[in-house]
Amino acid sequence: MNKEFIMALDSVEKEKGIDKEELIDAIEAAIASAYKKNYGSAHNIKINIDRETGEIDVHALKDIVEDVEDPVTQIGLEDARQIHGEYEIGDVAEIEIKPKNFGRIAAQNAKQLVVQRIKEAERNIIFNQFIEREDEIINGVIQRKEKNNVFIDLGKTEGIMLPTEQVQGEEYEQNKRIKVYLLEVKKTTKGPQILVSRTHPGLVKRLFESEVPEIYDGTVVIKSISREAGSRTKIAVFALDANVDPVGSCVGPKGIRVQNIVDELHGEKIDIIKWSDDPKEYIASSLSPAKVLRVDINEMEKSALVVVDDYQLSLAIGKEGQNARLAAKLTGWKIDIKSKTQAENMAQVQTAAEELLDDLEL
Repeated sequence: MNKEFIMALDSVEKEKGIDKEELIDAIEAAIASAYKKNYGSAHNIKINIDRETGEIDVHALKDIVEDVEDPVTQIGLEDARQIHGEYEIGDVAEIEIKPKNFGRIAAQNAKQLVVQRIKEAERNIIFNQFIEREDEIINGVIQRKEKNNVFIDLGKTEGIMLPTEQVQGEEYEQNKRIKVYLLEVKKTTKGPQILVSRTHPGLVKRLFESEVPEIYDGTVVIKSISREAGSRTKIAVFALDANVDPVGSCVGPKGIRVQNIVDELHGEKIDIIKWSDDPKEYIASSLSPAKVLRVDINEMEKSALVVVDDYQLSLAIGKEGQNARLAAKLTGWKIDIKSKTQAENMAQVQTAAEELLDDLEL
């Protein structure tokens, strides 16, 4: 232990943000423990590291008694006063000891402890940095793919994208730059585990916030998002200022804003819908790009019957029911879509049934 070591601790404190005094206190405790272990001493040991020179003083602590029964833990008053003339019965004498090879042992233990504390501090710093960025977009570089997990270099650590968070059809090539959604930060024995996603609806939300100033400043609010990653997303927006067009703001001049987001999502289709507190209007808009003729709602069941022109039926339902499914998720309503002809036939059947019931009652 020497002055260079103290200078190294100063450097660690400055670069790593680790309190030097806390580190020295921990080193002193570790060295005391190492001394007892290596020398089998029953003494109470006191270690002191000089903050300037790095010199280590080792003292055995002994109770000052009138009659010594255990010379390992006790010392007589006369012997104690040879060390310090003001000692009295009942005091604890500090007796300097200089064990052989102690400097080497001390240095080894100190080095191990410093390395351990630095690792712990770095892990905590990384954890604190990333925990504050949960639910945000972060940039990284794809490192490798292992057991279907994608590992992404995030600078001081790496993120893990599990198979469930990967978009089907996207290629995750090594060394490729990528934007991901920071899903969760976990503390583990090996350091923080950073889980990221490309499928989470939050990724779309954050992309709109970065591309649309009106969303970023709060003029336009994202009310709801439903997403089937890699295929289609529906996003409902509302303007707090009546003079602002929320859909137009998101689309941007010549469609540039939404196109930037589509490009980032590798061609994923995005339907931007104007949110409304009128459920009929909101449900009709949610089925875009289909045109809706009529919406009948059941407040009790929170369900809706939507009528569209015959030629619009397949568009309203979407491929494999996707458009209707996303609309239902966006609005929170159960949606049943019928063509105009189907609705008319249903009405005719219902009318005939009602007439039959009337006849039976007569």
